[in-house]
Amino acid sequence: MALARLLPLSLLLLCLAATGASAASKKLYNLCRISYPSDAAIPWDCLKLKKGDSPIKLFGDRWQEVLRFNRLDRRHFGSGLSLKVPRDLAALAGFSPLPLEYPEAAGEEKFILVNLAEQYLGAYEYGQLKLSFPIASGNRENPTPAGGFQVTAFHREHRSSLYTIEKTEIPYPMHYALRFHTNPVGVAFWIHGRDVPGFPASHGCIGLYDEEMQQQYYKNPSKPILQDITDLYQWVLAERSDSGNLTNIKNGPKVKIVGSPLPLTQAR
Repeated sequence: MALARLLPLSLLLLCLAATGASAASKKLYNLCRISYPSDAAIPWDCLKLKKGDSPIKLFGDRWQEVLRFNRLDRRHFGSGLSLKVPRDLAALAGFSPLPLEYPEAAGEEKFILVNLAEQYLGAYEYGQLKLSFPIASGNRENPTPAGGFQVTAFHREHRSSLYTIEKTEIPYPMHYALRFHTNPVGVAFWIHGRDVPGFPASHGCIGLYDEEMQQQYYKNPSKPILQDITDLYQWVLAERSDSGNLTNIKNGPKVKIVGSPLPLTQAR
């Protein structure tokens, strides 16, 4: 917090975005050791990936669902990684660990629920689940705040002034950013696009799939497909005009964040 007090306001209004998860993913290679509450509902086996393995080669037209089950994106899918593979891939149809109905949101046109224990985000309309996405939240050392919040701003091409892409001086991109909280010392927290390595990896923000960003900066994957953050961003904005500039909004969707992430040591 001492650092935050020394920073100018323009730097304080930034999420503590991750610098990328490639270094962490080398240590946290066994996703089978992460136990989400919803895992018990779908029997699975652990698979260690080999050189040449790819999601579509292994899982066919269920590849996206297997990745979502593991809270994993394609850039972190590679040789040596262990991940969970449901014994019946068809059981993943429409997979979401979040409730289809959320009574607390019944009176809200739009409501965002984030479950940190499940590492999942749900978008609700009048209490009915409309969108559901895996996330990478902050870990226990750099927690995402729990509680009730509200989307107060959006910025399509937001960037961090505190963190850079690993091994570069490029400010970490936080595309399609939705601000939901600013703490007492002025540090803002955002929902935004990032890499999703299969475990909590940010410094406090909530990250969703953004393969468009990964292709631009990491050249992997070659053809972006997983782009959950744009779906959520467009859902929040609806009829609002987007100039591309940081824009404050009133009466944005309420955001409720519950639970806490599992210790990262479980993935080693």
